[in-house]
Amino acid sequence: MVAPGDPTFIPFACAQKMVDAIWADLGLLYPPAVEKLPRNATATMASANRLSLFLPEQTPSWCLLHELAHALTTTEDGQSDGHGALFMGLYVQLLQKYLRLDAAFLAASLLEAGIAVQIGAIPVFLDTAKMHLPKASSANKCVRTPTKMPLQTKA
Repeated sequence: MVAPGDPTFIPFACAQKMVDAIWADLGLLYPPAVEKLPRNATATMASANRLSLFLPEQTPSWCLLHELAHALTTTEDGQSDGHGALFMGLYVQLLQKYLRLDAAFLAASLLEAGIAVQIGAIPVFLDTAKMHLPKASSANKCVRTPTKMPLQTKA
């Protein structure tokens, strides 16, 4: 479970800057816009698609990364991996890189829960022919911890 491992929150006023910084750090252009979660969304903590993240006044850091993983796994026309293996692969990469969660802990937790993870996952909107993926570490075959996420760089 991620929430007890990271009690930090991102105020809405800072969320767009955080999204922009992470998107740029991943070498991507055109980050999704951060918008207010509608007040009538009482059963939803946050939501996202390729073009927008919908967040409340305060968002747990892990939740912001969760929504960014949705943005990375959804095409502009709304096709999404949901919470599938591709989503989980990118979400785990974000948790490791930005919350510094332990790869072994995440791998054990996902294995115990029977959740599939796509190792080396990349955003759905990237051209894989141009990718230069780092080799998987033999010490950690379940969850990869690259120094940089294997994403397209700015041209």
